[in-house]
Amino acid sequence: MKGHVIISHGLESSPDATKATALAQVAERLGWSHERPDYRAWDKDFSRGRLGDVQGRIMHLLSLARRVKAPLVLAGSSMGAFISARVSLELPVRGLFLMAPPVKLEGFDVRLEAARVPTHIVHGWDDELIPALEVARWAQARRDQAVFVPDSHRLSDHVHFCAGEFRRLLQGLA
Repeated sequence: MKGHVIISHGLESSPDATKATALAQVAERLGWSHERPDYRAWDKDFSRGRLGDVQGRIMHLLSLARRVKAPLVLAGSSMGAFISARVSLELPVRGLFLMAPPVKLEGFDVRLEAARVPTHIVHGWDDELIPALEVARWAQARRDQAVFVPDSHRLSDHVHFCAGEFRRLLQGLA
């Protein structure tokens, strides 16, 4: 085993989402173990706001990541990207793969922050929720690898492309 990947789904999604499944298949083919936590219970906690219990999501991912003894890569889409980036500040990770990462969240005090590790970002130019230029500025300031594609927030037309970018990240870490 080369390492372990935790793939975090977005809000109003699930561990069986198309992108999460595609990333898990890539990890498996390359000899990485993987898991896809289910955050739906936190997402439905509207007492915390329209975005659910973001802090609860972060704490759950942190508890899972702390158990990992192998080199760790965190991956996520949208809210899953946000929490992956936040958790990367708390413990050692080898890399980050962020799809449609929100640079800021409504009702959350902090902007997107992440550990200074190899980070690959895929974002849609036509993202209706997170402006591509905000993500470009964030990635530029960090000198991260970022690819922008003609797609919406869900990146549904670029699932295979995202899997290919994820493959490149994992291969580069091996």
